[in-house]
Amino acid sequence: MADKKILLVVEDDLGLQKQFKWSFADYQTVIVGNRIDAITALRRYEPSVVTLDLGLPPDPTNASEGLATLKEILVLAPSTKVIVVTGNDDRENAIEAVALGAYDFYQKPVDIDILNMIIKRAFQLDDLEKEYLTLRKKTAEPLSGIIASCQKMHELSRMIEKVAPTNVTTLLLGESGTGKEVLARAIHGLSDRSKHPFVAVNCAAIPETLLESELFGYEKGAFTGAAQQTKGKIEYANHGTFFLDEIGDLPFPLQAKLLRFMQERTIERVGGRQEIPIDVRIICATHQNLQGLIDNGQFRGDLYYRMSEITINIPPLRERDGDAIVIAMALLKRFAEINNKKVKGFSKEAIAAIETYPWPGNIRELENRIKRAVIMTDDNMIGVDDLELEKNTDISLPFNLKEVREVAETIAIKRALAYSENNISNAAKILGLTRPTLYALFSKYGIQVADVE
Repeated sequence: MADKKILLVVEDDLGLQKQFKWSFADYQTVIVGNRIDAITALRRYEPSVVTLDLGLPPDPTNASEGLATLKEILVLAPSTKVIVVTGNDDRENAIEAVALGAYDFYQKPVDIDILNMIIKRAFQLDDLEKEYLTLRKKTAEPLSGIIASCQKMHELSRMIEKVAPTNVTTLLLGESGTGKEVLARAIHGLSDRSKHPFVAVNCAAIPETLLESELFGYEKGAFTGAAQQTKGKIEYANHGTFFLDEIGDLPFPLQAKLLRFMQERTIERVGGRQEIPIDVRIICATHQNLQGLIDNGQFRGDLYYRMSEITINIPPLRERDGDAIVIAMALLKRFAEINNKKVKGFSKEAIAAIETYPWPGNIRELENRIKRAVIMTDDNMIGVDDLELEKNTDISLPFNLKEVREVAETIAIKRALAYSENNISNAAKILGLTRPTLYALFSKYGIQVADVE
């Protein structure tokens, strides 16, 4: 029974419950008759496939209870393949269920052979998806120059690898301090323009009266003080990558001129008449809600659609599980070398504080706190007081005990690797494990590490 695949059957008809029990003997079949028991079984058994009768009590003639159960299942376990079973005259609700995310639907009266075939196909698809995810975990590594260990950043790195070789205009969205320019440089570095200039302009850092000439350049005599012809930043980026940071702060009158440049790939210097062709890759970034600015008439919708051919959302540090301590260790080593300080690491209390603090300023805040702590500390270990942190006790509800254990083990392994600077023998000793056991956990959780002896 233990090696059989688990099938959860949600069906309130006692006759069908008995029929399903012997008909699905190839699986470990768990049968429940209502929504509460279905969610309890989902948490306990983690089935890959569920058959769900939409006509659940309290009102078997109303599909709302079944649809509510479907929604809850897909929120808790989005990869679960849910096959909804409906009455003959309930095709409309079946279609709605598929639109909500159900894998397939089957109408009563039940033909066991056909239903068995649908279930078997769902399990086969689940096996393929799990195999694909396992392969991705084994091959996933963050981009060069990006310190990360969480799955979100691995996925973002893969997206950047796909986007970089193209000339598509890219929009990077993320809170301040999440590393938008670092990722823009990564895109440039992976492109065929990498040997040409990467030119960055921060729209919020340049006065509005100077920004136009800074971007487009100006001709001699265009305005008082224009003593000679001067190229703009866009021209200097020719054949390379032009990065417009904080694009949400671009003055409205300049947005039309920038839109024309994006469309035509030509510019006119301030005070000039000649159209100058420019071959450049454009990357934009902002921490602002551009849609909100568009609704308020502060940002052009046509410019937004032109510059967001591909949009990449960068997660804040608080959503990057395990990354804070990994980044912190790398920053500690760098600042200790720069400032000639013999700081070896963080105290246990400091590590706990780093992991639980929400980091509203993201990586920039983490960098500033560690730089200050390294400079000011008189000890060889950074403590909580050095970082000036307060603990965050917010704990989200886990899916089940197995998930809690997996998360805890992954965090403990990454913490030990950070302590030991990726020395696997030392990390194993810290964890009280043998090297083979630790390697097995690397494989289980998809953790990539280069052993440093």
